[in-house]
Amino acid sequence: MTHDQNFKNLILDYPRQAIAFFAAQEAAELDESVEIIPIRQEQLKERLGDRFRELDVPLLVKWPDGRREALLFALEEHTDANRFSTHRIAHYCLDLSELCQTTRVVPVVIFLRENNHRASLELGGDYQSYLKFRYLACHLATLSYVQHRHSDNIVERLNLPNMAWSLDEKVDVYADAVKGLLSLESNIEKQLKYLDFIDIYTQLDDNEKQQYQQRYPKEFTTMTGFAERFREEGRQQGGAWLLIQQLEVRFGDLTSEQKARIESADAKSLLLWSKRVLDAESLSEVFQ
Repeated sequence: MTHDQNFKNLILDYPRQAIAFFAAQEAAELDESVEIIPIRQEQLKERLGDRFRELDVPLLVKWPDGRREALLFALEEHTDANRFSTHRIAHYCLDLSELCQTTRVVPVVIFLRENNHRASLELGGDYQSYLKFRYLACHLATLSYVQHRHSDNIVERLNLPNMAWSLDEKVDVYADAVKGLLSLESNIEKQLKYLDFIDIYTQLDDNEKQQYQQRYPKEFTTMTGFAERFREEGRQQGGAWLLIQQLEVRFGDLTSEQKARIESADAKSLLLWSKRVLDAESLSEVFQ
């Protein structure tokens, strides 16, 4: 399971809400006027070269009136405690500070599982400390689901399954996460995308799915409709792609207008045209 990629997508899709949830104290001064810019990993690798260490998502925050320097948030998700290194996070933050020419850097580590790692690092000799480093830690598994179940922050709601809850609350955890998604996100593609996120981290069994259907029929019906629409769109897109390949083998490259016509066609037309491909002598015969 690609936890890193799941959280990277989440942070990139909802950067403002991610900062508000994972770094609440630092986010207090971020009003709607600020611009939040994800720093591309390719840019980091190009600038840092061999020093590049790929983490999750660095976010650069800028104020339009220039009243503050840029503020850099370095967010990383960690599942395996054995792979975590405070030294590595400190190294990365120093590199980002140099790259972006700012000392305003907020390191944030999101722990999916409980761990006992120290949240600070201090380097020095017998008489003085010469480098002090600490990071903000969000231990999702220690947060109470009940205290966050009605949040209007979509990142918080989607992470309800990763918080602390009892087994008899599992179906309700799932339902509250889904309710949050449906009420806080209007884009259907993102709704489908993050229904998968909720499914992955809740992992309802067949019996629990049946309980969910019985307790929350309205949400269940909505989700079923989404799933069916997704499957239908997937079948139609696959049929259009296959027809384009077949036509180009027979008649050469299609124009952008011809491709657009196929991609926007209904399932009945795609089926009819596909049957004509083998016998037609020209494109016009296929589409007549």
